[in-house]
Amino acid sequence: MNSLVWLDLNSSYAHSSLALPAIHAQVKGDEGDVTWSKVSATINSNVGSVVAEIVEKKPDILAATAWLFTHEVLLKITSRVKALLPECTIIFGGPEMLGDNGEYLRRYRFVSCVFRGEGEIGFHEWLRVYDRPEDWYSVTGLCWLDAEGVYHDGGLARVMEFEQLQVPETSRFFDWSKPFVQLETTRGCFNTCAFCVSGAEKPVRVLSVERIRERLTVIREHGIRDIRLLDRTFNGSSERAIRLLQLFREFAPAMHFHLEIHPALLSDEVKVLLRELPTGLLHLEAGIQSLREEVLQACRRIGNLQAALDGLRYLAGLPNLVVHADLIAGLPLYTLEQMVADVRVLASFGTGEIQLELLKLLPGTVMREEAESLGIIYSPDVPYEVLCTREMSVEDLRQARLLSRLIDGFYNAAAWQEVVRRLIVHDEHFLPDFLSWLERLELLEQPLSLEKRGVLLYEFCEDRYPAFLTDISVAWIVAGIPFAKEPGKRLKPWNSEIPGGITVVTGEYTEVMRVYYFMDGVKEYWFGFDRGKSASKPLFVACRGID
Repeated sequence: MNSLVWLDLNSSYAHSSLALPAIHAQVKGDEGDVTWSKVSATINSNVGSVVAEIVEKKPDILAATAWLFTHEVLLKITSRVKALLPECTIIFGGPEMLGDNGEYLRRYRFVSCVFRGEGEIGFHEWLRVYDRPEDWYSVTGLCWLDAEGVYHDGGLARVMEFEQLQVPETSRFFDWSKPFVQLETTRGCFNTCAFCVSGAEKPVRVLSVERIRERLTVIREHGIRDIRLLDRTFNGSSERAIRLLQLFREFAPAMHFHLEIHPALLSDEVKVLLRELPTGLLHLEAGIQSLREEVLQACRRIGNLQAALDGLRYLAGLPNLVVHADLIAGLPLYTLEQMVADVRVLASFGTGEIQLELLKLLPGTVMREEAESLGIIYSPDVPYEVLCTREMSVEDLRQARLLSRLIDGFYNAAAWQEVVRRLIVHDEHFLPDFLSWLERLELLEQPLSLEKRGVLLYEFCEDRYPAFLTDISVAWIVAGIPFAKEPGKRLKPWNSEIPGGITVVTGEYTEVMRVYYFMDGVKEYWFGFDRGKSASKPLFVACRGID
């Protein structure tokens, strides 16, 4: 009996790879001549402890998925295992294996072979001959060096009968302890983005809506509330998108769904349905990347830019949805100034979250193959991020990375988002000036508490944008931050009755509340707090203008 250990290495405790349960679910009957076990770890685990746990099991085979953010630690663990167990056969699969595997295997000689593509079928074919390298030629997707150092490439494995696979949830290795579940409902993508590993995945293969309903029912029975849909083609077909949205509505309010959507392809029917969905059911990730037509064309992304902008504006305006949009620094023809201007556009739409990323040239992507002709220099090691382009210098990309931290810390923080959004839209110089100010203070590389971010925003606006100070103070108080520091200092106890003619912003006033009063010369505010708590968020907020 041969022993297989799967190293289930993830970027954090909350994440759980689908690779092991997806592949193990295809075992027919008993587990044959192989006993399966797993060792779970995160990239923050102690490498020596993980190695010791693996070695104690004395595996004949050690298998693992190589992914962008786990790859470096994976190599540290497996190289040590190979030194301690030289007879162990080590095999990797996953996204890192989609590129030039010959060069990879020569660099990491302790790796016996790698698998390129979808492994549910091919991995089991390899298991039957794993100890007979002379028979490895029969396994599509397998890549290895023979005893003479000659490279053999098995091409790319695709599971065409995707609907016929046993689902990962049937495997004893499926982890039901995590806060969310990934649900793969399609494979492949209709789009052709040159920076994405899915850009070449054709044809698109889908699960039936009824099969998805069955899986969601099982997931709900296990008490899982959050679903991350792995479906890059969600609204490529309007008819399918409608059927899926109707299905998700059946599981409200017990479940919430995070999915990608192409804003340029929103049909009128999908728009209407999205508007009618229960609040909180969907978190939408709207693929944008850039708001420049020439940049999107250089990336080979399908979809009219104006239609994408119109679609995103519509999505961001729906109060029942959370909408996330991303921009990518380092794309061909994209400048730092354009990116800053694009952030202003996204903010003006009221986009719920804006994420700025540095382009990563992933193995197997067209853009990586064409990097030299595009004028892109990128890191040869993980995470393969762009170092400079014809349009963005090393300093520009550093500024883009710092801008990403600013946006994430201030715009994407619910407490500060509305006032920061208004500042961004109010003045085109706000973002670059605020960025420079924070950089001079050497604060952008440090973790900043919500309170510290509020203080910094207030201090920056005192001289430059005094008209926004009240908004910052109100946001500070509503966030429940202690009143001692300047943004909340002007808050005073209110011992009289609440006057008539005020506008209720949120909540409902009751006489048992602790009430505080704030005035800036233009507006008056009243905040009602739980009398039993010394510090808390207000349960009631009202205001009125001063004549």
